[in-house]
Amino acid sequence: MKHLLFFLLSVGTLNLHGQDWFSFNPEGHLDSTVIDMSAWLDKPAGHHGFLQMKEDQFEFADGTPVKFWGVNMGSNTPFPDSEKANQYVRFMSKYGINVVRFHKFTWEATDGVHSTIVTDDKWSRLDYFSGALREAGIYYGWSHIYGHRVLPGDSSRLLAYSEVRGTSFPWAHLSGSSASLVNFADDLQALNIELTVNMLNHVNPQTGLRYADDPALAFIELQNEDNIFWGAMEASLDQTPTYRALLCEKFSNWLKEKYGSHEALEKAWRGMGLEENEHLDEKNIYPHPNHHAFTAACEAARETGRDLPQFWVDRAFFLYEEQTAFYQKFVQAIRDTGYKGIIVGSCWQAGSGITHLLNLHADYEVGPIDRHNYSGGGGGHSLQPGPLNNASSVRAPGSGLLSTGLQQVKDRPFQISEWMALIPNEWTAEASPIIAAYGMGLQGWDASHSFALGRPHFTPTIQAGRGIYNVTTPTQLSLYPALSAMIYRGDIKEGDIIADRQYALSDLREGQLPNLEKISQQYDIKDFQSAVPTEALAMGRVVLSFAEDSQVDKASMDALWDRANKVIKSNTGQLEWHYGDHSYFTINSEGTQGAVGFMPDQKIRLQDINIQSDNEFAIILVSSLDPEKSIQNSKRLLVTTIARARNKGMIYNADHTELLDIGEAPIELEPVNFNLEIKKANPTIHVLDHVGKRTGRKIEPQNDIFYIKGEQEKTIYYEIIFP
Repeated sequence: MKHLLFFLLSVGTLNLHGQDWFSFNPEGHLDSTVIDMSAWLDKPAGHHGFLQMKEDQFEFADGTPVKFWGVNMGSNTPFPDSEKANQYVRFMSKYGINVVRFHKFTWEATDGVHSTIVTDDKWSRLDYFSGALREAGIYYGWSHIYGHRVLPGDSSRLLAYSEVRGTSFPWAHLSGSSASLVNFADDLQALNIELTVNMLNHVNPQTGLRYADDPALAFIELQNEDNIFWGAMEASLDQTPTYRALLCEKFSNWLKEKYGSHEALEKAWRGMGLEENEHLDEKNIYPHPNHHAFTAACEAARETGRDLPQFWVDRAFFLYEEQTAFYQKFVQAIRDTGYKGIIVGSCWQAGSGITHLLNLHADYEVGPIDRHNYSGGGGGHSLQPGPLNNASSVRAPGSGLLSTGLQQVKDRPFQISEWMALIPNEWTAEASPIIAAYGMGLQGWDASHSFALGRPHFTPTIQAGRGIYNVTTPTQLSLYPALSAMIYRGDIKEGDIIADRQYALSDLREGQLPNLEKISQQYDIKDFQSAVPTEALAMGRVVLSFAEDSQVDKASMDALWDRANKVIKSNTGQLEWHYGDHSYFTINSEGTQGAVGFMPDQKIRLQDINIQSDNEFAIILVSSLDPEKSIQNSKRLLVTTIARARNKGMIYNADHTELLDIGEAPIELEPVNFNLEIKKANPTIHVLDHVGKRTGRKIEPQNDIFYIKGEQEKTIYYEIIFP
């Protein structure tokens, strides 16, 4: 009876439009096939010199511009044996990945006694892997510190080793580490810096180079998901009274230098902001380093039409100056090794209002802006039955992952170094085309690292083990050949700036909060809002800049935004976003054309093709397979089609707001049925298998229209050949 009930609740998922879902079978996934992108990678990595920042773009030392389409590998995955390392390199090359972000990988890589000493035996695998990536044209970057774990050999160097070692967090990987405290504590900063310098001075026997001298090391990020305003800071301080006293002493000294006396401080703060028994002479004034408190204060000030009280302003600027001092010290130590590549501050935001802007400026002072975001998901970090967020970003232009771009600063490169649309959300396939077309294309983002790749093959289920962070699923990685081709060929033009939100630090010092920037956050999932509607992200570049005056410069959006018909056009003319009953966007460039989202009833007419599908939701992309030729001029095209994926026996409730059963292997794919008209003579369409090999089957046209039935062909790829 239970299984019958599940079937009745889930019929809308199991059999749409009478289609039979088919099993995903990526057999021979490392073979060279039609979709192989390895020849597109510029080999070896580093031969153009170190990566540089030229205003808001990445380019190499010799002036060659570059966009990075990459993935994350974390924890122990950067340490494979040589056989698996070669498999990883082949796998990533085939799917067009040209950069890897090595993430929080130093915890088990030191001598086990001192947290800063890397050992050759533990690093030999990383050395081999780094060298193999380099030869294949795949760059790598380090975001190696996510809470630096202190070890017994560090004890004599720290103010209170036992306090740090004993810290405990809901996130177990941060327990016993320098997380949050490092942003103001010089002794902990010394450990982070020493570890990084030792890593850079290590000679990789595979290349014969110190890492500091290897231009394949594209970037170094000072710390992952941390800053001095981080909400977990106060939990750290509650467990480390010595460091809390240090922070209070530093803040009191800062106030003493600014105001001279406790009486002057009380006058400036108008009798507010001091807790009982706090006194400047006692050096015990606490700056409340938690962005949630600052956010509430900023929102209250805006609601009343008043400036932010001075005590909040002083707290914010003291913390900001501590953050920037740490970053400056860290950057100088890295540069002293001779490393000439990119350095990134951190990737974590700091709430709304003053802390958000000051944290952003601290990262701006270091280099490119880097941020993280996720969408969808269910009840945690693992796939399990229960409520889920089944919203689609295509239904709300500029929302979700794309809204991350509201943190893009006008004269800095921008990258999103962790992102994923999370299962059991059914529409996860929409995420990578949004990032690629609107983020990397229209918005001009410079790097993307999806999270995460933990094996050199597709997973047998849509989750990685039980985890929901998975690149190696068909709704993600299968799209990468088409998307990487679009990015590397530069198909989507960067848009003209349509809105520039300008902020003056001098205004913030006065407590003025013009055009409050806001963030909604549920753990990793964030949504951003500003004085500019998020829909503007579908029209042209939206940036923030640090300027002498605070103001918002906006171009008219009326010509691009048809509110009556719910259509938004990009100012490049290549992208068009429809929202409402049928929410989808079209890509209409020289080299890539297609549609993403909830398919309309009518034919979609594009420059070189017309498509029409009866699927509720689908992605249909047609791409030139020539790095230098358009669809019109190329002899070979790739057609990529994907819709939804699920595990066999995966069951949702009737309105798809709850997952009832996670199912089991294999992965099943919803077929994509569509009609394709090609405005070019004599095409031949070959049916490919799930890894891009020809099956021997062809599709014949009827009256110049190809009626492609995914439910019959049971595949996601097709190859079009012209004589």
